[in-house]
Amino acid sequence: MRIRNVHERVVDAGAEDIAPLLATMGQPDDVLYPPLWEPMRLDGPLAVGASGTHGTISAYEPGRLVEFTFPDGLGITGTHTFTVTTLGPGRSAVRHEVDADAGPAAWLAWKTLIEPSHDAVLEQVLDRLQAAVDAPPARPTALSAYARLLRWFERPRARAVEQPQAGLIVGALPRVDDSDVFVIERRRETPADPDLWAQAIFTDLPPWGGALMGIRERLVGLVGIDRGSPDTFAVIERGEDEVLLGADAGHLDFRTAVRCEPTRIVLSGAVQLHDRRGRAYYALIRHLHPLIVRAMFNRAAYRLARKGVPAPAVHVAA
Repeated sequence: MRIRNVHERVVDAGAEDIAPLLATMGQPDDVLYPPLWEPMRLDGPLAVGASGTHGTISAYEPGRLVEFTFPDGLGITGTHTFTVTTLGPGRSAVRHEVDADAGPAAWLAWKTLIEPSHDAVLEQVLDRLQAAVDAPPARPTALSAYARLLRWFERPRARAVEQPQAGLIVGALPRVDDSDVFVIERRRETPADPDLWAQAIFTDLPPWGGALMGIRERLVGLVGIDRGSPDTFAVIERGEDEVLLGADAGHLDFRTAVRCEPTRIVLSGAVQLHDRRGRAYYALIRHLHPLIVRAMFNRAAYRLARKGVPAPAVHVAA
């Protein structure tokens, strides 16, 4: 079954201005691929033979042509290609075309899952290309509700990892009774400032998390456990790429560290329990704690990525 899909935009820029933007495709500094979607990745610079999430480059002419062959295993055979055609001084047509064949199951997957997100991504890529040459579209692409739903499934998600704690959290407490480490992918255009991440994680709870914290505040005082205070997540120490927060209370002390790495954000936690109240309290919340941490971490990553849209990291004068 045949698949044909075309997106084209006339851009007020010459091929020489568009070339360096196309050259960032699939790279860590990709300025065209919209950051709220699962990133496009290549295993090296743009060149014939480079391979990644969107296939293998089978033809490449800098600033003129980038042709990908679909990866194996999709049930789709063919190519998807960017071309740049000069229309006149400082004016070009940028076109992306899918030309492929698919079996019935792959064709159905293309129509229901791949094509709606593909169309949304390509239109946003062209928006960002225009913005990067200082000629942004009059109306940026508005995603359909279905495309937004598909994008939601592609958002970065926090996960617990089994690895030794490192950085400022090591030695932050005299004794550690429990600890955990969570990581989340750092998408392009999200900050490398751990203070911004800490603020986003701990001051903007999901609604259901905020409700649970409100219930917690009402109940703990009844059993003599300290209620939260404005300095619950006070900054204790800062490093070049990390910030340590925490507080001491009668029933337990806790520390949490946010560390920014090139491709991920690491959130580490440690707790020291003091007495029977602390142990009983922690026994009640320890299984709920990972759910809340993941939800806070996911929300922070999504919101920080949104703040980076739509401005590309590189601007090229037309």
